[in-house]
Amino acid sequence: MDAFQLIRPATRTTSVVFASPHSGRDYPDSLLARAILDARQIRSSEDAYVDRLFAAVPDSGAPLLLARHPRAWVDLNRAADEFDPALIEGIPSRSHNPRVASGLGVIPRVVAGGRPIYRGKIALSEAQRRIAESWRPYHAALSGLLSESLEGFGEAILIDCHSMPHEAIELVGGRGGPRPHVVLGDRFGAAAAPEIVARIEQAFVAAGLRVARNTPFAGAYIAQSYGRPSRRQHAVQVEIDRSLYMDEARVVPHSGFEAFRDRLAAVIADLAEIGRPALRPLAAE
Repeated sequence: MDAFQLIRPATRTTSVVFASPHSGRDYPDSLLARAILDARQIRSSEDAYVDRLFAAVPDSGAPLLLARHPRAWVDLNRAADEFDPALIEGIPSRSHNPRVASGLGVIPRVVAGGRPIYRGKIALSEAQRRIAESWRPYHAALSGLLSESLEGFGEAILIDCHSMPHEAIELVGGRGGPRPHVVLGDRFGAAAAPEIVARIEQAFVAAGLRVARNTPFAGAYIAQSYGRPSRRQHAVQVEIDRSLYMDEARVVPHSGFEAFRDRLAAVIADLAEIGRPALRPLAAE
C-alpha cells in the first residue's frame, strides 16, 4: 500500500501546499493484531476526517498530500530518529525528549489520554521498516512539493492540516472566556513570516472562526523542519477543533460535518490566494 495519496490540481496556480499527516486510517492488520486497544480507542489520536474537510483543495489550484497510514503506526510529525526506548528494543536512553518520554515518539507507544497501544516492546527492525515504508516516502513527497513551489513561484507556503480534541482548548483564553475554533502554530514566528500568518488568520476569521496562535499548539517537527521564512519557505500548523464537525467519542462525523466542510471551502480558496498575488510578476519575467 502506498504511504500517501497526492491529489494534484488540474493546473497548479499557487505556491501553497496543503498536507495532512495524521488523517490516515489504513490500519495494518499487524498493528490491529498486536494492539491492546479496540478499533475505536486506537483511532483517538487520529485527525479523523481532516482529509475530507480539505477535499476542495485541488479545486483552488493547490496540491493536497494525505498520509495513508495512521498516526498510531508512525507519526509523520516527529523526526525519524525519535525512537522511544520504552517501546523499541535495543534503543538506549538518550537526553530527555518530552515527546518521546510521554510515549509520542515517531513510533507512538500510546494514543490520546496516555493509553498504551501495545503490551511489551517491538523490534527495532520493525520500527525501521515503518520509517522506510511510511515516513520517508511521505516526507520525500512533501519536500518535492515545496521545491516545486519555490522553483515555480519563488515561494513556498505549507498549510499543515490537523485537528485537536475539544478538551485541549478548554482552558485557552481564561476561565469562562471564548475558546478558539482554530489554533495556528508558527513556532512563535520561527516557521513563517508574520504577514503570511496574518493572512492565514484572516482567512479563518472571515469565515466566522475564532483563531488563537501557538497556544496550546505551536507546531512540531513539520513546522520546525520545513518553516524557513528567510528562504521564502513558510510552514504553519493548523489545528481545528474536532467538535465542530465530528462526534469525538464515536469518531464519526456529526450532522454539522457537511456545513462545516462547505465553510472551510471558502477558507481554502482564500488560503490558496495567498500564494498568488505577489508571485505574478515572477511569472512575467
